[in-house]
Amino acid sequence: MANERITEDLVDAQLRALAYYADPDAIVVEKQQSVIESIRKGLSKASKTGKGITAGYPEFIITSPATPDMVVLVECKADVKYHESANRGQPRDYSVDGVLHYARHLTPNYTVISIAVSGTPQTNDWSFFVTPKGTTQERDLVSPSGAPITQMIGLNDLFAAAAFDPQVQKQREHDLIQFAMEMHEFMRDEAELEEKEKPLVVAGTLIALNDPVFAKTYDSYPAGDLPEFWIQSIKKVIDKAQLPVAKLENMTQPFTGIQVHPELRKPTKGYPKGLLNEIVTLLAEKVMPFLTVYEDFDVVGAFYGEFLKYTGGDGKGLGIVLTPKHVTELFALIANVSKDDKVLDICAGTGGFLISSMVKMIQTATTEAEVEDIKKNRLIGVEQSPSMYALGASNMILRGDGKANLHQGSCFDTAISAAVKKNKANVGMINPPYAKTKEDLHELRFVEQMLDSLAPGGTGIAIVPVTCATAPSVHENNLLKKHTLEAVMSMPPEVFYPVGVITCIMVFTAGVSHEKNDRKTCFGYWRDDTFIKVKNLGRVDRHRTWAATRDRWVDTYRNREVNPGEAVMQRVGADDEWVAEAYMKTDYSKLDKSDFEKVLFDYALFTVGSSIDDVSDEVGE
Repeated sequence: MANERITEDLVDAQLRALAYYADPDAIVVEKQQSVIESIRKGLSKASKTGKGITAGYPEFIITSPATPDMVVLVECKADVKYHESANRGQPRDYSVDGVLHYARHLTPNYTVISIAVSGTPQTNDWSFFVTPKGTTQERDLVSPSGAPITQMIGLNDLFAAAAFDPQVQKQREHDLIQFAMEMHEFMRDEAELEEKEKPLVVAGTLIALNDPVFAKTYDSYPAGDLPEFWIQSIKKVIDKAQLPVAKLENMTQPFTGIQVHPELRKPTKGYPKGLLNEIVTLLAEKVMPFLTVYEDFDVVGAFYGEFLKYTGGDGKGLGIVLTPKHVTELFALIANVSKDDKVLDICAGTGGFLISSMVKMIQTATTEAEVEDIKKNRLIGVEQSPSMYALGASNMILRGDGKANLHQGSCFDTAISAAVKKNKANVGMINPPYAKTKEDLHELRFVEQMLDSLAPGGTGIAIVPVTCATAPSVHENNLLKKHTLEAVMSMPPEVFYPVGVITCIMVFTAGVSHEKNDRKTCFGYWRDDTFIKVKNLGRVDRHRTWAATRDRWVDTYRNREVNPGEAVMQRVGADDEWVAEAYMKTDYSKLDKSDFEKVLFDYALFTVGSSIDDVSDEVGE
């Protein structure tokens, strides 16, 4: 008769070979029980008898403190004929059925990786599944490259495979935003932090947690001593980044105000180790695991954007919002960036454009040396605000990229401009500060500065208020004398929701005169990105239609196609309107009441939007 212990020994041998037992502090392997209360509670009624009144446990439960939202379960059966039933509905008798039965009891709190094993060392069968947190439907576990996982692999590789499951990633991003909301309330109500201080606490703490000594020992420091340890750890990590001295001072100065904040350094009845200790603990548990996996997500920007919703108590506050992630990704696709490009953003903010570009560039790299070159040499940014510079540089340091090429100061400063031009970037991206008064610099002045900073023939992309494309000014003349207007795309009216400003994307070829080129410009009507508004989440891709829409838009632009109602080619000059609406033909036979309502709504937003506070990438993309 088959012996299940032999199968368990088979699994145990695989775990030892893959170093699951090498560091008990990093990986916790438990057998048929768990000391983790939430797991015990979840399995307390998971008996495979179907009566739901007694506890049930798989053969192995594997967790890691560094990834607290995931758990691995392993269920064994002695004979391969009992690997999986036809309907996966017999948990007592079959390995697959049993491990998925246990997984469903844990998914309210965890993303569960389920491993079913049956047989002996000579003949065995393995199956791997992931059940995303908050669901009960398992999916086959595949690697980030899309290959099915069919044999046991290291825990980090298992977690990476699960993390890149689309449903898991969506849920984790949702959880992160939810946590940002909770962190805002904690910082406001308990720590009495000002709005501008909150993102600095988050960014500084994430940097400090990158110091292994701080991460392991911060909890042993008294409340009054922790702020000094916190600031010293930040300086230690930044110093390792090998920034020039001036940049080191610029980088750390904004954090010193947090260091001396009186509410963060005193113990209270509820928090005897102090509020800073509680903040560090929460970020270590909730955010650091996310950071180590998703390089393409602007974590600092996500927190900053969430905090901005409450600034001044009116939902607008400073009048600035972050460039949505799907727009920063769209820029990288329009530019078609690769490992050979250099990308510049002279209003870098939290670095959203640079991060999205970095991710796409790395996808084209084939060696670690190429990845290192991208991170160190091919991302250049400028940010004027000291606080925003600290946030942007933090974002880059957390990814080990581009930090030495991020300059603090005005993009019009002669020394900074000269330093930027030395990089000979061939791709520029910008969401400039939007002018609120006539005294403010015009948005196209920033665009011109960005294009002037690129190598001749480079691609420059900007998202600006649509008035820049419809109201003639001297800036259009200046641009077209030196650069070619390749395309203008009209964007959705609510792309920067909740701030009401209508925008368009402009694409230029730098250093090639439009007037001499005599080239037609591509105009796109990209008004519907298929995102919808969801309470507490803003605009989201609820129906998962954005990818197809985005790819169609990009293909139309790259191929300079003419599509009725979506794209048109037109030769324009500085005195013409630079919007698709001026040149597309309308098929009036297809118009109905909803079309008129939409036009009126767009016009209302356009009219009112000019009086609403500005959108600015100076606080990050």
